[in-house]
Amino acid sequence: MSAPPSGGRLNRAGGAHTMAFTPRTPRVVAARRLQRRRDRDATGRFLAEGPQAVREALARPGLVTELFGTPAALDRYPELAATAARADVPVSEVTDDALAALAETVAPQGLVAVCRHLDVSLEQALAGAPRLVAVLAEIRDPGNAGTVLRTADAAGAGAVVFAGDAVDPYNGKCVRASAGSLFHVDVVRAPDPAQVVDALRAAGLSIFATTGYGDSDLDDLTDYGRLVGPTAWLFGSEAHGLSEELTAAADARVRVPLYGRAESLNLAAAAAVCLYASARAQR
Repeated sequence: MSAPPSGGRLNRAGGAHTMAFTPRTPRVVAARRLQRRRDRDATGRFLAEGPQAVREALARPGLVTELFGTPAALDRYPELAATAARADVPVSEVTDDALAALAETVAPQGLVAVCRHLDVSLEQALAGAPRLVAVLAEIRDPGNAGTVLRTADAAGAGAVVFAGDAVDPYNGKCVRASAGSLFHVDVVRAPDPAQVVDALRAAGLSIFATTGYGDSDLDDLTDYGRLVGPTAWLFGSEAHGLSEELTAAADARVRVPLYGRAESLNLAAAAAVCLYASARAQR
């Protein structure tokens, strides 16, 4: 292969010698706008940063619309560039400054993919008869939401519902915290948490609301076999918890037992305990 002209780089999508994209290149500028929710909502696109997220995104055909990478990163992960190219996804080399503009981490790993939104309707998610569902009701913290999404995936949940005024699942911090799990489970965005509860119950799932003041103990639910059937867990924000309406609508209000002197568990830890209790019971 001949060397590119002075100052130029090989464009891996089409083979033409072009300059690496800079922060001012229109496609970089357009992609950077996806760091804002209004632009993600308007375009139906979001950014997935880092090789793990890019790998998982590319595993879903038709999801990735463009891959940006520094020359060093594209050389370090040639299989990802090759996978994108085979799927007719443009692979665009960018300067370090351009990558830094696209990334939201302090030490980016050199790859950022533009992806299509992948959420489905609640009806579609329930058509798959999931046996375990996590509902994030009004949860605003993207790190917590992404961590719960990751845990739900690990526990075998079929769907994660972002209900009410919850964080955008395509927020960059949420995408990173999910560690690729965003691409593994059905993600649902639903404006009305009460309607979500009604739909879940109609689909045959038991509804359990998590609260530190619950009248049911998680251990008791496990011992009495109440977690064996299809189950949906409702998780509220760490600051405010679940609304009275949602806790009242659940089949049980569940507290995680505390055996030591800690006052409480944080949201992500409590979600992990509850989801894994269901996963173990169902198996």
